Amino acid sequence: MHSQTSVQKFSLMHWWLSSLLVLMVTLGSSSVLAEQAGNKVSPIAVPNPGADLWNEVRQRNAESNGRTQIRGTDSAEFMRVSGEEFRDYRLSLLIPYAPYFLVGMLVLLAATFIVKGRIKIPDGRSGQVIKRFETFDRVVHWYVAILFIFLALTGLLLLLGRYAVLPVFGKEAFGLIASACKEGHNLFGPPFLVGIVLMAMRFAAKNIPNMVDVKWLLKAGGAFGGHPQAGYFNAGEKIWFWLVTIIGLGLCVSGLILLFPNFEQGREYLQWALVAHGVGAVVLITLSFGHMYVGSVGMEGSLDSMSTGYVDSNWAKSHHDLWYQEVMQRQSADNPKSS
Repeated sequence: MHSQTSVQKFSLMHWWLSSLLVLMVTLGSSSVLAEQAGNKVSPIAVPNPGADLWNEVRQRNAESNGRTQIRGTDSAEFMRVSGEEFRDYRLSLLIPYAPYFLVGMLVLLAATFIVKGRIKIPDGRSGQVIKRFETFDRVVHWYVAILFIFLALTGLLLLLGRYAVLPVFGKEAFGLIASACKEGHNLFGPPFLVGIVLMAMRFAAKNIPNMVDVKWLLKAGGAFGGHPQAGYFNAGEKIWFWLVTIIGLGLCVSGLILLFPNFEQGREYLQWALVAHGVGAVVLITLSFGHMYVGSVGMEGSLDSMSTGYVDSNWAKSHHDLWYQEVMQRQSADNPKSS
């Protein structure tokens, strides 16, 4: 009986001590919470263990490199912030504004044709022709031209197809078209480089600028002050040649970087290559419309030079008078008149 009474007293004392301890903790916590509430401090003293991890992953503080079992370029980088920046550039700048340049040039050329019509040979066709391009020259030109048109079409379909092709043909057809364009673009890109190099080797010497070209530009090719003099190539043709050569080589180099990413070029180089490839392609395609226009419906007799290799003598006298004089002098030297 005495033992049972002692146990009861001990249990009662244990309960009171426990209650007192809980009360003290509660009162202390309440005072601390009240103080923190007054100071507007978060009551959670332990930081989120995932905050530092994701700050480092997203590189909010600085770039970080980790360790991984996979060995390769950029393999230790979990997330690249510039990838989102590139995505914004492509969706916000390249894709929305590219059609304005392309369609704008077509509208400008159509307006020019409506207002001025086709530029005729001033004295009409004489019936006498002068050889302008060798067969090899024309083969190189059409080789580059055909590949350029194919690469331009496939590239534009890859760039703008989601907005122009997908709504018309549907997802399944667009997937097939996009896949075919990608494979064709990758396949015929390297041969385009061969054509650019051959064209540069063949025509670079005849496209060196000189003072005659400055006068041609000051007259804007005949828009001001009468038709200017020109040699084998005029200033406009020379500018187009160097644009095709320089931008074309840039497109080929950037394309090869994208086509063969296994040479340890990092994602940063691939992103810059995509920027250069997209901008350069849009610029060159836009300017090519002007070249195609002048060489076909825009000027009478121009297409003859690359279709047959010969031009009418009146066309040569009107548009390339200095070259025409050189040809006449050579013919006179080769065929002197009998006294």
